[in-house]
Amino acid sequence: MPTLYTLAESNTRKTWVYLIFFLGLILTLGWFISSVYQSPEILWIAFFLSILSGVGSFWYSDKIVLAMSRAKPIEKQDNPELYRLVENLCITAGLPLPKIYTIDDTSPNAFATGRDPQHSVIVVTTGLLQKLQRVELEGVIAHELSHIGNKDTLLATIVVILVGLVIRLSDFFFRARLRSQDDQKGGVSGILMIVGIIFLILAPILAQLVRFAISRKREFLADASGALLTRYPEGLASALEKISKDTEPLEAATNATAHLYIVNPFKGKQTTAFLVKLFSTHPPIEERIKALRDFKI
Repeated sequence: MPTLYTLAESNTRKTWVYLIFFLGLILTLGWFISSVYQSPEILWIAFFLSILSGVGSFWYSDKIVLAMSRAKPIEKQDNPELYRLVENLCITAGLPLPKIYTIDDTSPNAFATGRDPQHSVIVVTTGLLQKLQRVELEGVIAHELSHIGNKDTLLATIVVILVGLVIRLSDFFFRARLRSQDDQKGGVSGILMIVGIIFLILAPILAQLVRFAISRKREFLADASGALLTRYPEGLASALEKISKDTEPLEAATNATAHLYIVNPFKGKQTTAFLVKLFSTHPPIEERIKALRDFKI
């Protein structure tokens, strides 16, 4: 029977497989578009644009996410108890103290962002601070610190960039084809064109599915690491249960940032339907809670 230890190892291996898949998908898209137009320059342009967007996202993605979430920084004197809790867990985990931000919203939730542990941020809602007991809050903070320690925050940024690039390449091709008056200009056979169009339609969908799958896998890994950090899995399990049962949606959350939160911020939409689970950014909360409660320290 798999444990959280083996699950963590499995998720790490699968994440690298997903990233390799993304790179292959992008290269295939670039090759097809450049072949259609017999213009290798298109592939080079896409490559350099991806580099520029990647560098920009690496340095500024956390600031963009914080602005989108309407998060505000707090100092130690604003909430000494929260700061002491984070400091103690950072000492245990061997991590530098992250900046702490809050979102003024009564819906309980939290997320972490930042390109590395030295430039990390933990964000909690005021509802989380109000509605959770200390051991539950400790479990949530440990979960988010695990994302930082496991470098999930950087991985999430990379995945967002790759998904965006796949979608932009597909959109570019379709817009260009609609403006083209000569379908034979590229010298591509009708069958190849049909296959290519089908691929370009499916590519963004596949990219989004992989993005969701990576996000779900990283949540299991952070749960495992958080439980090991606190040595009290029930604290995080109880917090997840309480957060998921709260029916108030988080107003600051968007489709672009939803996968960052510890629990799906769009409350009232959870279901076990296959398609909804397939496109969900989070694993079923029942599975996470069960795994934690089955975990033996």
